[in-house]
Amino acid sequence: MTEADAVLVGYSEVGTKSSEVRTKMADRLAANVRALLRERDSDGDVERRWSRLVVHTARPHSVAEAVATLPGVAFARPVVVTEATIDAVRDVLQTLARDHESSETFAVDSRRVGPKDRHDFSSRELDIEGGRLIEEQTGATVDLDNPDRTYRIEVREDDAFVAAVSFDGPGGLPLGTQGRVAVLVSGGIDSPVAAWRLMRRGCIPIPVYVDLGEYGGADHRARAFEVIRTLAARAPGEDLRPRVVDGSDVVDRLIAEVSETRMLSLRRAMLVMAEAVARRDGAHSVATGEALGQKSSQTGANLAVTDEAATMPIHRPLLTTDKSDIVAEARRIGTYDDSTLPVGCERVAPSHPETNAAVEDVAAVEPDGLLDEARRAGENASVADVD
Repeated sequence: MTEADAVLVGYSEVGTKSSEVRTKMADRLAANVRALLRERDSDGDVERRWSRLVVHTARPHSVAEAVATLPGVAFARPVVVTEATIDAVRDVLQTLARDHESSETFAVDSRRVGPKDRHDFSSRELDIEGGRLIEEQTGATVDLDNPDRTYRIEVREDDAFVAAVSFDGPGGLPLGTQGRVAVLVSGGIDSPVAAWRLMRRGCIPIPVYVDLGEYGGADHRARAFEVIRTLAARAPGEDLRPRVVDGSDVVDRLIAEVSETRMLSLRRAMLVMAEAVARRDGAHSVATGEALGQKSSQTGANLAVTDEAATMPIHRPLLTTDKSDIVAEARRIGTYDDSTLPVGCERVAPSHPETNAAVEDVAAVEPDGLLDEARRAGENASVADVD
């Protein structure tokens, strides 16, 4: 296979926006790609053309694979850039197919864009001509449903982009187009997936880690920091360092003074802590990894009780998601292996937790000044380095 000389990046949902919004979002995606190149010490020039980004780089394959991890990207392809003629495309296809084994099936997927009189061929003719050429050269069989290799051709007015490899992106919106959200991140499976879903919708997460003292521990903190590091790799140029809140005194008071509703008061305190971080660090809302009915503190009634403690919007990206789907997504984004340590708050839970609480009952047994103490702890959160 010949060396590609650029990367063709396709937008996802950006293309459905109005012209003004699309321009702003595409510019932000281009800035995110440039930040990725800087973080990886990769030379490259990012050019915004039509509904695409074109990255000119000496390492197109590795750059395409990395770019495909960014929110807002539909695909990233190492491409050979050539003239917008059928002969030029044929020459590139012949070179790309040199290592194509006869036992490998293939497909050709062509897209010609521009005025009809600009080119003397159609997308369909490119498919047919490209398929015939590869079949004759390699002896391979066409399979349009599940090919071993797909040759992708995109012809614009003056240039053609030909690829034999394509990396699917996560889709969604470019990171940074929807502001900042303070996300409670523990060492568990759910919260990193919730943070990732917000990233896919353009939000920059501010990770908030609540240190539970003896009920958390160094291993618990290390696992949380590791998943944050994994998420940060998909947010080049952004500050995803965890904000660490000392919640040990709050936990100690709850253990000593509250029984059945202890977990609800802890969740209320955590939301207040995260809200304080959000206000301090310029976020518009708070988010958690909670899913409806997954735990005793996450029943519909109990979520209403915990939300009452906060004044900012509380987002729950996983609210209606099955646990098996959350686990599968954690595996896909690379956070699962570092999320298997039981979270510390499970050790705080009482033997018989309340599942259908009322706000007034929970507030009545909370230690005096608990939420004010939680708020002060959030305002004093430290910033940790995960590098």
